[in-house]
Amino acid sequence: MSTPWTKEMSTIGSFEGFQPVSLKQEGDDQPSETDRLSMEEGDPGKDPVPKQISRQPSVTESTLYPNPYHRANVSRKYFVTRPGTIETAMEDLKGHIAKTSGEKIQGFWLLTEIDHWNNEKERILVITDKTLLICKYDFIMLSCVQLQRIPLSAVYRICLGKFAFPGMSLDKRQGEGLRIYWGSLEQQSLLSRWNPWSTEVPYATFTEHPMRYTSEQFLEICKLSGFISKLVPAIQNALKSSSGSGGGKELMVLTEPILIETYMGLMSFIGNRNKLGYSLARGSIGF
Repeated sequence: MSTPWTKEMSTIGSFEGFQPVSLKQEGDDQPSETDRLSMEEGDPGKDPVPKQISRQPSVTESTLYPNPYHRANVSRKYFVTRPGTIETAMEDLKGHIAKTSGEKIQGFWLLTEIDHWNNEKERILVITDKTLLICKYDFIMLSCVQLQRIPLSAVYRICLGKFAFPGMSLDKRQGEGLRIYWGSLEQQSLLSRWNPWSTEVPYATFTEHPMRYTSEQFLEICKLSGFISKLVPAIQNALKSSSGSGGGKELMVLTEPILIETYMGLMSFIGNRNKLGYSLARGSIGF
């Protein structure tokens, strides 16, 4: 004896028009895998005729993001990228140079300094006709905190290459940079070598700033290639001027690995992962 309920279930179970449906975008012209299976399971005496639907190439998210010049959610965290900040810093340094030395400015660059303990530090570099200035600038308070002056005539070697670490080092970094030497490594004291806050290190190491792809302006001032192209001739001209007519020392530009002698690297690991060397918005904690 059949009840209306069993009769309804048999009707549903034997419904021949039930077919799996695939989700397609408007404009598809190729049958989906489900459509192919449906045609293969149809009447073998009939040739399957796929339904012709035009397909347009889909635009995936990976082709749109990340767009290197439109990472606003990341770049806003760095105070240096906020409107007018880098221009204010440049004007401050221009005024300082005009008052103190009056030297002719060759250009400004925004780079990341890597100290002898592998700590990253945001820096503005200024090349004049006689001096290389390395500026620690507070992009929050818009003031120069520290300014290191290096005579171009004292620079004797520049190394370009990938970063290298001792085999037992626990905190290594990838990438490449440049190192500028202006003093003798043999005369560097053991205390300054193992002191992470020492300012007596006779060289400086730089790499590109992480916000170099924020805009065309930052791409220009954050590229190492542009900095090197101005630094090398400026040093050569300064060496010629200092030596006079006599044969003076020449600048050596080498391509070799840049060794950073850190082993444990706990301090740099914490500092670099949290970007402590940058003027960064840090939510309610502050900088």
